This record gives sequence, C-alpha cells and structure tokens, in this order.
Amino acid sequence: MNPFRDMPPEAPLAMPEQDFATAPDVIDTPVDGRSRLWRIAVFLPALIITGGMVWALYGLFEMAGMTGFEYVLLVLIGLTFVWVTLSVSTVAVGLAGRFEDPPELPDAAPLDVALLVPVYNETPSDVFGNAAAMLRDLTRERGGHRYTLFVLSDTRDDAIALQEWQAFQALKASAPFPVHYRRRAANTDKKVGNLVDWITGWGADHEAMLVLDADSLMTGRAIDRLATELAADPRAGLIQSFPQLIGANTLFARMQQFSGVTYGWLLAEGLAHWSRSEANYWGHNAIIRTRAFASSAGLPHLRGLTGRTDLILSHDFVEASLLRRAGWRVRFLPRITGSFEETPGTLIDYTLRDQRWCRGNLQHLRLLATRGLHPVSRFHLFQGAAAYLMSPAWFVLLVFWALLGRDAETNVISYFNEANPLFPNWPPAMTHIDSAMFLVVMYGMLLTPKITSAVIIASNGKAARLFGGRRAFGLAVLVELALSIAYAPIMMIQQTRAVLRSLTGRGAGWQPQSRTATSYPLRTLVAFHWVETVLGALLLAGLSAGLVSWWLFPIMASLLMSVPLSALSGRTAAILRLDNPLTLREPTIVSDARTARAEMQAQIDTPNIAAE
Repeated sequence: MNPFRDMPPEAPLAMPEQDFATAPDVIDTPVDGRSRLWRIAVFLPALIITGGMVWALYGLFEMAGMTGFEYVLLVLIGLTFVWVTLSVSTVAVGLAGRFEDPPELPDAAPLDVALLVPVYNETPSDVFGNAAAMLRDLTRERGGHRYTLFVLSDTRDDAIALQEWQAFQALKASAPFPVHYRRRAANTDKKVGNLVDWITGWGADHEAMLVLDADSLMTGRAIDRLATELAADPRAGLIQSFPQLIGANTLFARMQQFSGVTYGWLLAEGLAHWSRSEANYWGHNAIIRTRAFASSAGLPHLRGLTGRTDLILSHDFVEASLLRRAGWRVRFLPRITGSFEETPGTLIDYTLRDQRWCRGNLQHLRLLATRGLHPVSRFHLFQGAAAYLMSPAWFVLLVFWALLGRDAETNVISYFNEANPLFPNWPPAMTHIDSAMFLVVMYGMLLTPKITSAVIIASNGKAARLFGGRRAFGLAVLVELALSIAYAPIMMIQQTRAVLRSLTGRGAGWQPQSRTATSYPLRTLVAFHWVETVLGALLLAGLSAGLVSWWLFPIMASLLMSVPLSALSGRTAAILRLDNPLTLREPTIVSDARTARAEMQAQIDTPNIAAE
C-alpha cells in the first residue's frame, strides 16, 4: 500500500445517510408559469402524437377484431414511439428557447472552490497533465474565486500509485494554486465513498466542490463561470455543464464526437429549458454547493428482497433528485463552453461502459417511490431506466415483425398453429406496405432531431465554415447518419443482453473505463458479437425464403455484419474524418493538456524526486 499523502488539516462536515421512506420538511417554491409552459410544450405534443399513432393502428386492428397479440403489439408501439416523440418536442423547445436571452448575473462574493479529481487505476500522466493545464488556464481568470485541487485516489495498483505520487510532487512544485493528494487504504463504496471521505474529512473548508472525472478537462473560463453562477444563485445546489467529447481518433469515437457537436447542442438546449430548476447531474464537470450536498445527498445502500445490500451505482441521478427534494435548485447550463471529456474509442469499449450504466440505471426503478421527490426528478430516474428498457421493447417488436412476415400467406406464426386464437386476422389494408410506412414514420421521427440541427447549421454560413464548409459538412452528416443506422441494431441487441444480465443479477462489474482505443483480435470480436451475427443469419434466411419483409434488410445487414462493423469502429478516422469544430480548430486547452501530459510522463519516466 502506498503511504504517500499530502492533505491540509481536517475540516469535518457531517454527511448523514438519507431516508428514502421519509420526505424532508421543506418549504418549496411553486413552479413558475414559464417552466410550466415549457414542460407542456414538451410532453403534451409527444403524448398527442403517440396517442394518435396508437389510435390509428387500433382502428386498423379492430376492423377484424382485436386479439391479445395485437394489444401487446399496440402497447409496445406506444412505449417505443413516445420516447421518439419526446426527443422531437425537446428539439422544438430548444429552438424556441434560443430566442430567450440568459439573465444577467448579479454581483456575488467569491467562493472557496475545491476541484476534486477522483481516480481509480488511471494513467497518472494523463490525470495530472490535465490538472496542470486546467490550473494554468485558471490563472487567466479574474473572478476572484479561490481554488484548491484535490486528487482523490482509489488506485489499487501500488506501481500506479507510486507514479501518482511522483506526478503529484511534480505538479505541486509548479502549480499556481494549492494541490493535495490522498490515497484511500480501501476503496469502500467506490466513487461515492471516495467523495464522501473527502466531504466528511475536509469539506467544511470549501463552499463549493467542482467534481471532475479522470478524463475531464475544463477551461479556466468554464470553471470560473460555474463558480460565479453558483455564487450568484444562493438557492442553487448543483450546476451541471455540457461536456463535449475530445480525444476522438477512431471512427466510432469521431462519430460520437460529430453527433454531439452537431446535434447534441439543440437537445441540450431543450432539456435545459423544460427541466429548469429540476435538472440532472451527470457525475462530473459540475459544481456543487458542499454543505447542501452533505446535508441532503448521503446515499444509503439499497436492500433487496433477499436481504442483500447493494451500492447505488448510477449515483449522480439520485444525488440530483435528493438535492432537489431538499429544496435546492439543480440547473443545467449548456451554453457554458469549454467543458470536455473523453469517449470510448471502439464499439466494444462503448458497450462495456454501457453495460455498467445499464445496471446502475435499472436500479432507479426501485427508487421511484422515494418520498418527497419532485415529479420531474422522478421522470429523470424513470427516463434513465427506460433508455435501456426500450431496447428489449424494440427487439420484441422486431421479432413480431419478422414472424408476421410480408402478409397472411407468409406469416411464420401461422405455420406453428393456424387455429391459435391470438393469431392476428389483419384486414387487407394492413399489408407489408403499411408496415413499410410505419418504418418510414418511425425512422423519420428518430432522424428529425439530427436533420433539424443539420439544416440550421447548413443554413448559417458562419456555422457551416466551422465544419469545413457546406459540402464537407453535408458529406459528414450523411456518413454519420449511415454509421448511426448501421450500429443502432447492434446496440439494440447489446443493450437487450445488458438488461437481461442486470435483471438476473449477472450485470457487469463496475470497472474503470478504457481510455484508449484498442484493435481487438478476431476471436474477441466473434465472441463479443456472436448473438447479433446469429440473429442476422436467421433474418437473412427468412428474407431468402420470402418469409420476412424486405424492409428489414437494413437491420439484417447490420446484425450479420456486426463483427466487421465492430472491427471498423476501432480504425483511425483517416478517410471518413467527420471533421467538426473540435477537430479543425482544436481548443487551446486540449493542446495545452496534451503538452502537459507529455511533460508529466517525462518526469515520471525520469523521476528526480526522492521518495518520501
């Protein structure tokens, strides 16, 4: 165990576990009219459109008499379609919200802000190099806030911990602000416990804490702006920034980065407008009022039916809900630029991270009955779980669609039992042409947010030039759409498997995220994607036999080609560059961090610091 530690005198702050069965006694402010209007503008159109779709399909089914099978089908269609329409209405609200000017910030007293960097078996030169770049950039700000950096290590590997200590000593020797380092003897409760350890040990000396991930990078301006926003809003308990993706060198990472830069801003704008003071927390790149968090967001373990206790894994959503339950405002400010994070470089790495998130988000279903939560906070918890539950719903719809075939003559179900009372007796109007129309409508709704954002950028000459011009931008949009459509069925199957594993207690463990892209060998790719490949082969057999609608060809091709598509995801984005403002004009903080990482690695490789 590495004994090295450099911390200031302790300043304990109590952080009691919260009781989910008892609501706190809080006098809350009512929802203002503008917030209510934005929420109506998001949810009402989505419910109306979904209701109209389900009613129209019910009318077609009912012409020949409803069956139990058709009722199940209607429910699945409604559940999947409502989430699609919600994203469309969120984009509409985001467009309308762009015309709303942000309020001017009143003067406020500067804050003592702790910059917290929890780490677990990360690359020390990257962590401390990023920290060095952020601290240097902070010296250019004149907000008056006082900053202290804490690297909170949960690293289990002694060799890595020794490198952390060497990197810390190098950083401390040149840092323009106070920096500290602590490694826990035991990583009890993982990241949650790491932060609780700091709060209960040193939190009382700092009015605010800005929580960063090991791969987080923020400009000094972004950090200072978050601190100023928190200081100016005494009822704010947490303010979340909108991190953009950096370090995208592979095709899959570049696809995610391009999507976030091109389309994410409009969805984020809409989310900020309808969530208002009931926004969410993403676990990093957010500033938090320390005493508010300590008094209201202490997490207990969940007790299951078997008596076993479980750590709350996706803790950030829950902590935001508890802050709001205690009367604190939780805000999302997507217009603060200069907030960054890295992204997995391959489809496999992305899926492994997604499996961890799936297990944590499904826990939220057990917390929906928590007393005193704001309705919007409950929706955030439910939405986090529904994001994964929709994949099994889509998969069941796909199975139904494949079994129903092109028409009554090619219906696979009829071959098993033609006298089955659940067998749908659809009218002539409900043919494969209607199925194709349903597919077109569904894909149209799914792509509407992306197309809307792309049209806005293309119509603005200045914005288009940031992407290399209209022609380069248009080509990049087409490539991204094609890749998204190709990878979507694979992700549907992988998320369905993740849900099943979580529900059966076989969810993925909470391991550190892979920060570097890897070209996996063929054996690994086949072992990881064999389910998708088999399903694709079954669809191909159905298509060849004339039993399955040819409108399922894109899904079949994606599943059948899952192994080569996964291999392609880890290739460098040399040909399909998907250029965007972050690649064509790399932010200064990103290049500064890369230089600082190299300098830090050189000092670790050739240490001139005596071990203490």
